[in-house]
Amino acid sequence: MSVWTLEYDHFDPEQERLREALCTLGNGYFATRGAAESVDAGPVHYPGTYFAGGYNRLKTEIRGHVVENEDLVNMPNWLSLTFRHADGAWFDLDAVEIGDYRQTLDLKRGVLEREILFTDEADRRTRLLTRRIVHMGSPHLAAIEMILTPENWSGEIEVKSAIDGRVTNAGVDRYKALSGRHLDWVDGGAGGDGIAWLMMRTTQSRLEVAEAARTCLFLDGGRIVTDSRLFEEQGYVATLHRTQVDEGVPLRVEKIVGLFTCRDDTIAEAGMEAREAVQTAPGFATLLASHTRGWEHLWRRFGLDIEGNGALADHRTEMVLRLHIFHLLQTASLNTIELDVGVPARGLHGEAYRGHIFWDELFIFPFLNLRVPEITRALLKYRYRRLGEARKAARDHGYRGAMYPWQSGSNGREESQVLHLNPQSGRWLPDNTFLQRHINSAVAYNVWQYYEVSGDLQFLATFGAEMILEIARFWASIASFDEKEGRYRILGVVGPDEYHTAYPGASAPGLDDNAYTNVMAVWVLKRALDVLELLPEERRVELCELLGLDSNEFALWSDITQRMRLAFHDGGIISQFDGYGDLDEFDWEGYRKKYGDIQRLDRILEAEGDTPNRYKLSKQADALMLFYLFTAEELSALIERLGYQFDSNLIRRNIDYYAQRTSHGSTLSRVVHSWVLARSDRARSWSLFEEALLSDVSDTQGGTTAEGIHLGAMAGTVDLIQRGYTGIETRSDVLRLNPALPEGLTKLCLKLRYRGHSLRLQIADGTLELTAATSVAPEMRVRIFDSDYSLEAGATIKAPL
Repeated sequence: MSVWTLEYDHFDPEQERLREALCTLGNGYFATRGAAESVDAGPVHYPGTYFAGGYNRLKTEIRGHVVENEDLVNMPNWLSLTFRHADGAWFDLDAVEIGDYRQTLDLKRGVLEREILFTDEADRRTRLLTRRIVHMGSPHLAAIEMILTPENWSGEIEVKSAIDGRVTNAGVDRYKALSGRHLDWVDGGAGGDGIAWLMMRTTQSRLEVAEAARTCLFLDGGRIVTDSRLFEEQGYVATLHRTQVDEGVPLRVEKIVGLFTCRDDTIAEAGMEAREAVQTAPGFATLLASHTRGWEHLWRRFGLDIEGNGALADHRTEMVLRLHIFHLLQTASLNTIELDVGVPARGLHGEAYRGHIFWDELFIFPFLNLRVPEITRALLKYRYRRLGEARKAARDHGYRGAMYPWQSGSNGREESQVLHLNPQSGRWLPDNTFLQRHINSAVAYNVWQYYEVSGDLQFLATFGAEMILEIARFWASIASFDEKEGRYRILGVVGPDEYHTAYPGASAPGLDDNAYTNVMAVWVLKRALDVLELLPEERRVELCELLGLDSNEFALWSDITQRMRLAFHDGGIISQFDGYGDLDEFDWEGYRKKYGDIQRLDRILEAEGDTPNRYKLSKQADALMLFYLFTAEELSALIERLGYQFDSNLIRRNIDYYAQRTSHGSTLSRVVHSWVLARSDRARSWSLFEEALLSDVSDTQGGTTAEGIHLGAMAGTVDLIQRGYTGIETRSDVLRLNPALPEGLTKLCLKLRYRGHSLRLQIADGTLELTAATSVAPEMRVRIFDSDYSLEAGATIKAPL
């Protein structure tokens, strides 16, 4: 097995949708699932193409309620390329006898290849090879090469190359009760040189999408003139090409595709641009070369090399890490920088979560910050551009400042579903996860982390500070002062756990004093005051005037950072929320025996007529998120600032307590648990890392990866290597390293960017080596363990471990 390839050596219909998600190709502008070119959507296959930011809203009546959902739209299927003998049936992968089968995703070059030797009902044996790219350097182009070789026959065949706009959003079973037809036909047709084109428009957002395809056939290295015709109907266009093929002589077909929308910059009209793009595009070989060069440039910046013994010796860990980086870069790449888009939690790989943007950027941005911070900068501007909508949401709920939504889509309004389906019981239930107000702290934290790595004061002053200040104002307004307690409280929210959305028997949703929410609010308020001190005086005055900030408000913020309430139980355990310690213990052993997989206990318990609100259990890390985002030193300082005693001895007790009560119903959960154990229990940390690493490639969530990858977990596993085990922190203008590699990991080498420096970090043979490339960046400060260094461009630091 190569560290650069994901390979499958047989066709498995039951695994096909999973493989389609894992073999998705994209470039940050759009992505297309790894379905075979000859297939249509059905129980086995699901071709899907998704544009970054390509949303549309539809209404559906469910249980007497009109529900409106915004979806990332499945756009016209440009993959369709197939053939048939004379006037026989079109090639059907599911209807032939497959001899050899090989499917390879080349991570280094971004190429999906599928080779099949099959025999049809007439005993004709044919070898079919397809290669596909979604161009990383030219984001509006994609290409397919198909080579068909008759092995024991000769005869006439017909090749069909189509663009199908009749597609719907039907990739997630539990959404099938919802309306899914998002596209209306606008226009289509054919030009010369084998070109066909189609334009569709989304029904509500009025996004026009144009796709054009140039299809050419080649024999003996030369292009051939074929008997061609056009087939067209509303929402569908195809060119058909008849030609003679002979035994042993390969027929090569090229399909070059251009994809544009009416919202693209510097275009006249999307349809015209798509047609011109394919008219002027070079052939497949030239496109492949330039596309490969684009990936080569990315891997120079995003490379990660590890060596080890034991389980690491077979290279699968390194391959999966590269697979994760690959999918991150297909969702957010250099092509993303000019777009007004966020990062969908499930990538551009499927329709799960409807393509919405959650808090997963909290796990994604740290990886991008230290590689190409310009991508993070662009993605943070997605949040800034929706600051007005966040302000409106705060006002509508009676708060000040800005309240960002738990689920965001096109314009930044709350897109969380009103009802959700429990597939275990078949019931539609109220969805109260929109009460996860902690998303606001994630936005502020991401802004600050970007600044810490990049030193980009211009961004902080122009965009970031305003977001942090308005989020701080929101937290100050949602916090209420309890005279009896003498402390501030945040009531009626939901934490990251999501299993607990209300108190047992309560008529209204929400929980009080969620520890993660409260501590993060304190951090935001404190950080907002720090940010004001960082800003140039002129900008600080402007922002205070613009937002109406004054010393009375700053005094309130400071007071909250010293008197926010936290709940504790069992002599030092941070209560996930007020009252958590009074809940019943859960019968973990009994439910494991009864159900086996209990990751989604919320669904299991609801189907039984019970609720997780009654028990001490968590879907994923909640209180432990504090140990993930903050060092022991930082967290202790925050808690002690509130007047509570919290020393390092309590950290392990809290970790152990919640680890025993977590079902890991989210792919993010094992990432966090692995991280918080990285210093105290390396063996357990590595075990959890390996489990997290397999979340998507082995589909450990029981079929969910087929609906879209879990981008936060993918980024989180890579970041465990990048920051977790290296101990990298970017704090107070210092790059800090405190490595603690797991046993078996003998060498780690990666590229980093920090404060304008391009760095190479290598940890091996008992030595840490940090090299800064030649540049004009100023001298930087580095701390390795407890020793301080200065590093100039072109110099190297070597430190013993």
